[in-house]
Amino acid sequence: MTVALMWEARAVPGRGEALLTWAEERVRELPADPAPLRRETFRAPQDRVLVITWWDAPYDADLPELPEPEADLVTRATHRWRFESVGTG
Repeated sequence: MTVALMWEARAVPGRGEALLTWAEERVRELPADPAPLRRETFRAPQDRVLVITWWDAPYDADLPELPEPEADLVTRATHRWRFESVGTG
């Protein structure tokens, strides 16, 4: 089964690049075992950053997730979601 973990945060105004850099560094620090099948980082207006990692694991597997950024970097707690793949079109 493929499981996708999504992590989204909104930076303090003007700190979007710092949050993006922070998230990219944390993604590179994910353990090699188990390693994600794929990982991708996105940015959006309002200094939002989204990270998606894909894993070959059961839905309820204990998988490494990105931590919370420092409080002075974000406007709120991060949002996290877990999805299981139902196939591709």
